[in-house]
Amino acid sequence: MKKNYGFNDFKFFTEMAELASRHQSYDLSLGLPDFEIDPRLRCFLKESADIISHSYESLAGNFSLIDNILIFNQNRKHSLRLKREEINIVPCSTFALYTSLKSILNPKDEVIVIQPSYYTYAPSIVMNGGIPVYYDLDNDFVVNWEKLQNCISEKTKAIIVNSPQNPTGKMWTAADWEMLYQLIKNQEIYLISEEIYDIYCYDESDHYSPFLHPELKKRTFSIFSFGKMFHSTGWKVSYLLASEELLDDFQAHQQYISYSSNAPCQYAISKYLEVFDPSENRKIMQNKRNIFNELIKDTPLQIEQKAEGSFFQLVNFRNVSKTMTDVEFSKWLTVEKKVSCLPLSAFYHSKQDSDYIRFSFAKKDDVIIQALEHLKKNL
Repeated sequence: MKKNYGFNDFKFFTEMAELASRHQSYDLSLGLPDFEIDPRLRCFLKESADIISHSYESLAGNFSLIDNILIFNQNRKHSLRLKREEINIVPCSTFALYTSLKSILNPKDEVIVIQPSYYTYAPSIVMNGGIPVYYDLDNDFVVNWEKLQNCISEKTKAIIVNSPQNPTGKMWTAADWEMLYQLIKNQEIYLISEEIYDIYCYDESDHYSPFLHPELKKRTFSIFSFGKMFHSTGWKVSYLLASEELLDDFQAHQQYISYSSNAPCQYAISKYLEVFDPSENRKIMQNKRNIFNELIKDTPLQIEQKAEGSFFQLVNFRNVSKTMTDVEFSKWLTVEKKVSCLPLSAFYHSKQDSDYIRFSFAKKDDVIIQALEHLKKNL
């Protein structure tokens, strides 16, 4: 019998993309890059066909890839010095989130979800027997620490944080992580930190992982995505950082869900990390954000805060319509004005409306330019 967990699922997101396709609209709705990956990455994947055994990789992952993840993280501006035993290769970030929750939750444990948030968080909690507790960011999308503290109870077992954040583009700083630690240090509360846009931090800002915090790292699952990093989302390879103790519990469940990840892609990614320069990808994506933000000034749509990171920009649409809900406006913009977006309310559990829509600028420059030129003429 089909279970209904009571959540809006991925269908709304795909429906918006299908709506854009059906009406031949410029699709800026989903964070799916439509431009080419680095040709060197393709070459390494082809090379893997002749080099590897095509058997299962180990539970932890390709040893060469783990070594290169060590080097990659050590070379960050905020250097992460890791042990091999703190790294685990996983099929994707959603798998890492789900399995992290499975390894720590008991029935009826509470997990705080900071909204707006990605749609997989709450269902993953419920499917693992937990109870989502929703904390809504204030209008400036900055954490109000007193309000967040009020969400913490004796039943709280974990908090999920995404930085750089989808959909707001906001980032957590070292000071933010310290504030969070002060809230949870006297309880057994874990942190699931989704950091899949880690290299996409703009205007000279830098990603700061909670795994750098000497105390938080003992209770943190930090999730990263090669798919986002290399614009190769279909490869389905990500990695997780956690303490040896937490990783042992994680792997105890991982072995029964998906023992290992794509072996040819692990080989290719390992080789590519030896030549990859994250600053180049960051420059490319920041330029796309800048093109989007500059051109949208010629429309009635309003950017209140530039995205600090990620693939996404929030835009206030109330200069165009005071009466439509954000869902109605998103569909109207897609069908009538031929540019697709997503309503911010889609990133909340129960919110029915907002003043904002989300655009993805992870698209070819020409697509961004043509979409915004079209809006300039038609809004």
